[in-house]
Amino acid sequence: MAKENEDGAEKTEEPTARKLEKAASEGQVARSSEVTIAACTIIGFLALLLGGGYFAEQLVEVFKGGFNFDRKIIFSPNLMPAQFLSKLAYALLIFLPLFLLLIVTALLAGSSVGGLNFAWMAIAPKASKFNPISGLKRIFGTQALINLGKALLKFSLVAGVMLGVIQFQILDLFSLGHMNLEPALALAGAILIKSAFFVSLALLVIALIDIPIQKYQFNENMKMTLQEVKDEMKDIEGNPEVKKKIRQKQQEIASEKMIENVKDADVVITNPEHFSVALTYDPNSDSAPVVLAKGADHIALRIREEAKDHSIEIFSAPPLARALYFTTNINEAIPPDLYYAVAQVIAYVFNLNSVSQDGLSPEKPNPDIPSNMKFDSDGKKIDL
Repeated sequence: MAKENEDGAEKTEEPTARKLEKAASEGQVARSSEVTIAACTIIGFLALLLGGGYFAEQLVEVFKGGFNFDRKIIFSPNLMPAQFLSKLAYALLIFLPLFLLLIVTALLAGSSVGGLNFAWMAIAPKASKFNPISGLKRIFGTQALINLGKALLKFSLVAGVMLGVIQFQILDLFSLGHMNLEPALALAGAILIKSAFFVSLALLVIALIDIPIQKYQFNENMKMTLQEVKDEMKDIEGNPEVKKKIRQKQQEIASEKMIENVKDADVVITNPEHFSVALTYDPNSDSAPVVLAKGADHIALRIREEAKDHSIEIFSAPPLARALYFTTNINEAIPPDLYYAVAQVIAYVFNLNSVSQDGLSPEKPNPDIPSNMKFDSDGKKIDL
């Protein structure tokens, strides 16, 4: 059954990218604490396995020094605390690399599900966080019951593993009290490593099960109602920046499609640099030449490059190119006032591959256009 929002509407729609981005900015991403626990336990186990001898030797030295008292220290109220703090600081220094390693492991493991995310808004104080009613809902809600069930299952699994290890090591555990310090520490370390190994396996299984569960629950919590999706789309469409980006994208798509159409042109008439207009004409189906593409500056350059790539004739006629650019639309026929000028160009292009009886190629025309079709480079009509 789909979840409902506060108004009772069902959340049936997948979360949008905007919803997920907003959630991430507020610190809401898929997270699995089980992965962090498992990773830290496994890394801690490996550290003990590889560096256990070093840690044991250093601890033995700490214990030896801690249990060696001379008369001066025992009867001095100032030296005894100093001796204790000195040994404690040394013990902490021994395990400092392990602590740092576990901190880094926790950070990396925490970001393995949902990605690395630093959200200052998540730690900012909010009145809702101190709402007792919301707190009670969190304590006694469905999610709290699920978390309680998970905790009980995890405890049962880990406790079962530990009991199994203790059962197999019970005789060794009883013998610790009758052993000297160094062999006792060595045996205790071996039992600890064995216990950590099996506990790590149990926690790894829990983490692998928890990852898809957390991703599914997060996705379900992020789902939206149909009305929320509609409201978001309205908000996006009303944003001037978004509108501008949409228009730019639409123009880019239209330009790309237009450039692709140049390969079907019969001729490209140019300014020769500032304007380019690609025309096609099929006497059997077209009443007049049709504009396939047109552009100024860098678009004009791209049209010419596309024409060269497909061996399409490029005809330089600045007045005609400007007239076509400012008076035509894409995929529409040219205006009647330009029929004669364009016809001269089309006829020349169609006859380029033919040679007259005297062996001469057709003469390149200099098309003339009506005075009402003469424009400058800014699109203003030239008064004659």
